[in-house]
Amino acid sequence: MKNTPFKIFILDDDVWYSELLEYHLSLNPDYEIKKFHSAKDLFEGLHEKPDVVTVDYSLPDKNGGEVLKLIKERNPDIQVIIISGQEDVATAVSLLKQGAYDYIVKDEETPERLWNTINKVRENISLRKEINYLREEIGQKYDFSKVIIGNSEAIKRVFSLMDKATKTNITVSINGETGTGKELVAKAIHYNSTRKKQPYVAVNVAAIPKELIESELFGHEKGAFTGATARRIGKFEEANKGTIFLDEIGELDISLQAKLLRVLQEKEITRVGGNAVVPIDVRIIVATHKNLAEEVKKGTFREDLYYRLLGLPIQLPPLRERGSDILVLARYFMDGFAKENSLPRKSLSTGAQAKLLSYSFPGNVRELRALVELAMVLADEDVIQEQDINFTATSHEKDFLAKEQSLKTYTTKIIQYFLDKYDSNVLLVADKLDIGKSTIYRMIQSNELKVK
Repeated sequence: MKNTPFKIFILDDDVWYSELLEYHLSLNPDYEIKKFHSAKDLFEGLHEKPDVVTVDYSLPDKNGGEVLKLIKERNPDIQVIIISGQEDVATAVSLLKQGAYDYIVKDEETPERLWNTINKVRENISLRKEINYLREEIGQKYDFSKVIIGNSEAIKRVFSLMDKATKTNITVSINGETGTGKELVAKAIHYNSTRKKQPYVAVNVAAIPKELIESELFGHEKGAFTGATARRIGKFEEANKGTIFLDEIGELDISLQAKLLRVLQEKEITRVGGNAVVPIDVRIIVATHKNLAEEVKKGTFREDLYYRLLGLPIQLPPLRERGSDILVLARYFMDGFAKENSLPRKSLSTGAQAKLLSYSFPGNVRELRALVELAMVLADEDVIQEQDINFTATSHEKDFLAKEQSLKTYTTKIIQYFLDKYDSNVLLVADKLDIGKSTIYRMIQSNELKVK
């Protein structure tokens, strides 16, 4: 944050006394001080937005209370310190209730007390500015274009839906494969909505044991079960006034789905082991990699809860459907890795680019990041070559079914996979797959299969 002078305005019709205060406060070189001898002059200069105004209570044109009221009406962020020649407790209390930061009686200790009070004001203002700065930083961090890197039409559609989601409190359901960035989207929606200054609470439903999920979501009272030694509020209460993100909602046990539905309908929760009803005001965002409509057909997800949670659906495209975004993301991750590890920036060779674009990334963005970061370490030169891009065996196995292909193509790929695995031992592969060796030989002869 940029350091700016701390502005103090002194309003006092006693020229000598205002110069005394100015001299004392100017001992701090960070203070920028201006003196005014009438309320009229002060208000003409108030557009300069001082941080603090000290006001003599007894002025010829207005009293301190009137000045305080007018300052607060024009700019409630300005802190006002009243300095009075009279020790009137009732007046002091009244002024403090109206918004004065402090009431200081004029005596030989006034300059020192004013010094200490302004130091406290400055600390409070600095803290408030720091909080506002951090909030702004969070907002920038979760700017849509920074959350999801890419320019594909698929991503632009996601941005459009995210923008619509920020304008209301509608429930949002995010669907996408593992690694597509569902929680990042949820955070971006929250931090760009009217609830951005309120809590954001994330819960991974799949990671919580079935017997603990109710207590985790709705809290429990002391003695509700063995080990409940004290009352504990749940995630819904933690998120009150803000947003709760329920990740992997498709994993929620059917027995708890009715309770969640009631919470969403009634906007209130009851802690486990308790009777008290606790009202809640929470924005709901859910995510899953499952097709909930199919889960409804299977009977593993309640139809009424499904429609309650559907709200505004956002479908995150898998990386394989995002075209050149793969290269945009790769460069983004490479530059970030280089910066974090004090490495020189590297580029992708034509072969490396082609290799990335031909792969279907079953692990999506998360997998791409891991691949290019490893490539940054493996590459000996400033250009990452094709051999520096290493797909894991697990990735290849997942990749196999990622694209819809003909049965013949799948069959060929299966046989080729086992030929590679068993060093082109045709007899062993035929035995493993329970097919005729003549079939494999024929496919090799027609160049459908390759042997080492």
